[in-house]
Amino acid sequence: MHYVIHRPPLPLARYVEHLWFVSGGVVPRQDAILPSGTVELVVNLQADRIRVDRTARCPSARDYAGAAISGPYRSAFVVAATQHAAMMGVHFRPGGALAALGVPIDTLGDAHADLADLWGPAPARVLRERLCGATTDAARFDLLARALLDRLSPQREPHPAVAFALACFAAERQCRVDDVARRSGLSRRRLSSLFREAVGLPPKAFGQIARFQRVHAVAQRTGRVDWTDVALQCGFADQAHLTNEFQRLSGLTPCRYERALVERHHLLRGHVAVR
Repeated sequence: MHYVIHRPPLPLARYVEHLWFVSGGVVPRQDAILPSGTVELVVNLQADRIRVDRTARCPSARDYAGAAISGPYRSAFVVAATQHAAMMGVHFRPGGALAALGVPIDTLGDAHADLADLWGPAPARVLRERLCGATTDAARFDLLARALLDRLSPQREPHPAVAFALACFAAERQCRVDDVARRSGLSRRRLSSLFREAVGLPPKAFGQIARFQRVHAVAQRTGRVDWTDVALQCGFADQAHLTNEFQRLSGLTPCRYERALVERHHLLRGHVAVR
């Protein structure tokens, strides 16, 4: 499998963590894509279709166009790994998609949407056609970055209190929304409204996902996990609390998740093999 990550320069780097391209990843396997609290723009270069096999809300498969947006999910969703024959995407920073997509991100929460519904049919079609015609990783990344830069509107950047809250969730193991609101100078209700519009999730749900992602990062580094120790490191009251929250967000028990990491290799970021 060929998997490349490209980190864009400024000003795009303020909104996008990285661009990615994968090819040759066709395997008869299903992957759970773990919740990250972020938005993803995905383009299938092999077929003009993206299929989501199931989500927590919808147990049946749904098809989208070959250029689609994956909104911020509160739990894992499942896709077929056969779609990784040739696919690329944009991993936005939390709150970063608002400036590029032009719609409140809470309209995309726990959902996918065709890019054409946000940018219009012609721009979405032209972007995919150009990416399909590119022959090198550098050319693909350049085309995708230019398309994003053309769409950026700094006037749609999140309120400074949202950036402050995101920094708190990133830096602190235990972060109470009431405390963040007080330190930001806003009421909890006002902060939550601004946060949902920019990030797509309520602050409390995002904080839970941020903590979950810390656990996932530890597991990715080590391959095996002392769950009691990780629970304490990542701000959980105890291992039972971690187990319940981990299963709710990932759809997997910690033991099943750990076994998947050991048995499967060469997975994309944020993916865990489930079948």
